[in-house]
Amino acid sequence: MHAKVVRYFVEVVRAGSIRKAAEQLHVVPTAVNRQILNLEAELGAPLFERIHNKLKLTPVGEIVLAHARSTLREFDGVRQQIDAVRGLRQGEASLATTAGLASAFLPTVAQRCRAGYPGIYLKLIDMQITALLRAATEGDVDVALAYDVPDNAGLRTLFTSEWPIGAVVPPGHALSARTSTTLADCVGFPLILPTASLTLRPILDGALGRSAISVAPVIETTSTALMRQLTRQGGGVSLLNRLDVSDDVRAGTLVFVPLRDSGLRPQSLALVTRAGATLSAAADVLVQQVIVCIEETMVAG
Repeated sequence: MHAKVVRYFVEVVRAGSIRKAAEQLHVVPTAVNRQILNLEAELGAPLFERIHNKLKLTPVGEIVLAHARSTLREFDGVRQQIDAVRGLRQGEASLATTAGLASAFLPTVAQRCRAGYPGIYLKLIDMQITALLRAATEGDVDVALAYDVPDNAGLRTLFTSEWPIGAVVPPGHALSARTSTTLADCVGFPLILPTASLTLRPILDGALGRSAISVAPVIETTSTALMRQLTRQGGGVSLLNRLDVSDDVRAGTLVFVPLRDSGLRPQSLALVTRAGATLSAAADVLVQQVIVCIEETMVAG
């Protein structure tokens, strides 16, 4: 950004001489002259004609002057926007995520953003995973949060965390006192499972297949919120990851019992943005709040 040379050039045009421009800029004339000479050398053409000790713009100089004035006007606008964002008096940030994360995780993020940065407008959208990834890749949202995001050259990962899968039961359930359990232990109870459209289900199916365990769930649903509610009401054992039920565990309404089956990998939660995108200050605030909340939940266990 050639802020100095642009300002020097415009001031020379306004003042009509290098000496007068230097006085207005509070620099020595040689500094102004050097900037003008460097600019002429870079453009390969003179910017001024010297007529009777006065400077007159050449045709090239007229072109550069129009650009310089436009640049300064635009830069003033940019500075005003930066000043507003620095104080976070205004700004907009958008995040797309899955319905389960939206209901279980984002309320805390939204509350903290609103409390700390009331000038920021948040747009939080729940989508299916394919639509979510497309929105992030095409820049329709600033960031996206999802489990098991596939490798995508159009996305840049900002943060990842791993979340173990476990049996979710109400307090007092036969499994609730265990420090860990297995899928084989779970199938002896009514099972509430996510449908195949959720990224967790293929992980569970793979582990069940490797253990040669067949299951007949009593309920399948796309809603992890519904799974938690049914489990709280004693409808069966849900299989979810620890983040999905973190609020319920803290409230004491559900118990998370880790599954220790070999080959059962945790779910990977990723916060992503469009590759090559530069996040606004407001979007960066949102990102930092998401990361802080995730890390706090990890520590809380």
